[in-house]
Amino acid sequence: MDRLANTVRPYAWGSTTAIPGLLGTPVTGEPQAELWMGAHPGAPSRVDRGDGPRPLTDVIAADPERELGAPAVRAFGPRLPFLLKLLAAAAPLSLQVHPDRARAEAGFAAEEARGIPLDAPHRTYKDPHHKPELLCALTPFDGLCGFRDPVRTADLFAALDVDALKPYVDLLHAHPASDALREVLTAVLTADRAAIAETVAQASAAAERLAGEDGPYRDDCAAYAFVARHYPGDPGVLAAMLLNHVRLQPGEALHLDAGVPHAYLDGFGVEIMAGSDNVLRCGLTPKHVDVPELLRVVRFEPTVPAVLRSEAGPDEEEVYDAPVDEFRLSRRVRAADAPPVRLDAPAPQILLCTAGTARLQGGDGELELARGESAFVPAGERVELRGECTLFRATVAV
Repeated sequence: MDRLANTVRPYAWGSTTAIPGLLGTPVTGEPQAELWMGAHPGAPSRVDRGDGPRPLTDVIAADPERELGAPAVRAFGPRLPFLLKLLAAAAPLSLQVHPDRARAEAGFAAEEARGIPLDAPHRTYKDPHHKPELLCALTPFDGLCGFRDPVRTADLFAALDVDALKPYVDLLHAHPASDALREVLTAVLTADRAAIAETVAQASAAAERLAGEDGPYRDDCAAYAFVARHYPGDPGVLAAMLLNHVRLQPGEALHLDAGVPHAYLDGFGVEIMAGSDNVLRCGLTPKHVDVPELLRVVRFEPTVPAVLRSEAGPDEEEVYDAPVDEFRLSRRVRAADAPPVRLDAPAPQILLCTAGTARLQGGDGELELARGESAFVPAGERVELRGECTLFRATVAV
């Protein structure tokens, strides 16, 4: 059982206060977007087993079966298959989608065969893995997720009352849902950027107007106007208007599967994902947008975002059920008089305290986690939880 020393990622969209507020560290005025917990090569956590701090990647590489357990190594190889994060957004992230496993493997192999460097700005596939995600809100959290029914989007576009959007309204009404969504997204992303900038500006102004009125589109338009203020003239603003707006309350979660376009907008949460860097961007970014590959990956299906509420499991463990093998996320909210509970597992675990103090008793002694602190527990290691706290538990579903 090891206390983790973790790295903060200072992406421009990050909050300046949320992560420092949880950790009890000074606010510097600089964005602190994500705190990474795990063994991602880009910013692995560090542990100290008496011989000085070492990256968790090195500890796992030295004895994968001891650290991860034989079942996890058989399933995913000698690597921790998930990454746990604190994510603090104060501005929209890029509008994006992730490939499924088969598409990731094929795309990675194709780019490797063409000799495209992994750090090339036009490289799409960084590895052969898929990247399902789950985010659990710590505060009210706004995001965009999945395509709205195209007929409802046509009604929204009509309410915006922008002449340049009328061809999209006709498309959304005239075709089957999947064809309509494909045609409109393709038209938006392949349009001349300078030519479409005025349409984006007019649609953004109309969204601001509807956000201030008491009507059926007020909350959605407030989200789109928020996006537009951060990305004026970006065609991704129109792409965002095709998506459902969702607001999570603390304790609620959202699972994002392959092919589902999404963007986080604002809020603080715990995120877990399969260990991959494969992101195809649809807009709201200065980075490369590979439109042909994006159109192969996106699932052009109307969806209603499925907000997950934890399901009570054994010993009052609240599980966020997602159909993913690489990770399993759960939460315990404990009172001061709660009895001790065992957290043993045959797979590796990362334990994250977000409130109170978690006292972990293991075979080699006790470890206390304050707010924002986390620990790595190797597969099969005995650990008992005590104390008044909120504890998130990330492990592998094998």
